[in-house]
Amino acid sequence: MKITVVGAGYVGLSLSALLSRNNEVTILDINKSKVDQINNKIPPIDDKDIDFFFKNKKLNLYATSSEEAYHDSDFIIVCTPTNYDIDSSEFDVTSVETVIGESLKVNKKATIIIKSTVPVGFTEKIKKKFSKENIFFSPEFLREGSALKDNLNPSRIIVGGDSKEAKLFADLLLENADKSNPLIPIEYMSSSEAEAVKLFANTYLAMRIAYFNELDSYCEIHNLDTKKVIKGISHDTRIGNYYNNPSFGYGGYCLPKDTQQLLKNYDNVPNNLIKAIVESNTTRKDFIADSIIRKNPKTVGIYRIIMKNGSDNFRESAIQGVMKRIKAKGIKIIIYEPLMKEKYFFNSIVINDLNEFKSLSSLIIANRISSEILDVKEKIYTRDLFNKD
Repeated sequence: MKITVVGAGYVGLSLSALLSRNNEVTILDINKSKVDQINNKIPPIDDKDIDFFFKNKKLNLYATSSEEAYHDSDFIIVCTPTNYDIDSSEFDVTSVETVIGESLKVNKKATIIIKSTVPVGFTEKIKKKFSKENIFFSPEFLREGSALKDNLNPSRIIVGGDSKEAKLFADLLLENADKSNPLIPIEYMSSSEAEAVKLFANTYLAMRIAYFNELDSYCEIHNLDTKKVIKGISHDTRIGNYYNNPSFGYGGYCLPKDTQQLLKNYDNVPNNLIKAIVESNTTRKDFIADSIIRKNPKTVGIYRIIMKNGSDNFRESAIQGVMKRIKAKGIKIIIYEPLMKEKYFFNSIVINDLNEFKSLSSLIIANRISSEILDVKEKIYTRDLFNKD
């Protein structure tokens, strides 16, 4: 098959690496620096599995910024970002609409698959707008830092349609997945139902994070051992020992925006829980910041801005929300983030020397702990109890 993947982020790049083993794949991205990196077999994102594939696998993969990539494609897979727009209180889907419109000018026959996360009902609207039936939504369920691994070992394959084109796309994903798992479930449904699956799945994960964070807040206030309480309840197989490590809040590419979008989709539907999940993240950051402020530190060191270990994403990381609250109280902030090239981040100095950072910090806050700062354990404030994400 000839496939064009639009967008060289986590979703697009991992999907391209997966499919280019057995198909001709072109990545289309407006960022020429990313295009050059890909064509030189250098992944523009931090993912050890993608890096291994680029170096060791024979991939039929090429990157370009030219719309000529749409020509003769059997599938056009849209993986462009849909950031949450605070003003409109919903996803900005401009990039997705633009790609579909531009691709149809070049290739009207291709089947279009939307992988970008969109509001419930978006795909049906776009099909009517462009008078094209073979546009489907197929959600991705990837973790940052292990995107290709999750594509190779999908928990499920969901396609918003049951036509021959939709089934052909599901077969493409299945045949490129790890052959050691022959029981990957495939679900066909409407695109609106598939869109709902994506938003509800991520909102459930956010709910688990919020739940264990609020459990931790309770234990902190009442002088209980959070770790013992969580271990005690997690032995229940209905609850399970996963997604239960307290943090400064949920963050990253997906959970903050997807929970807010789902809440927007609830405009005319009675709810309490969905709204509470969104609000709980703000409450948690307030609690963490207040706990730090009460310690009256002279200089607070922010250890890592990234969203989680193994990620190179700063976007919506919970520690940034905590940092802003502390700064608002006039407390000096310094930052250690080796992935950051800038000398300042929101007017706080970035220190690249770890020893200097430790020395200058009277208190170090870390959303996730690391062995490289354990030598100053007495300075560290963290809620990372199980040393996992």
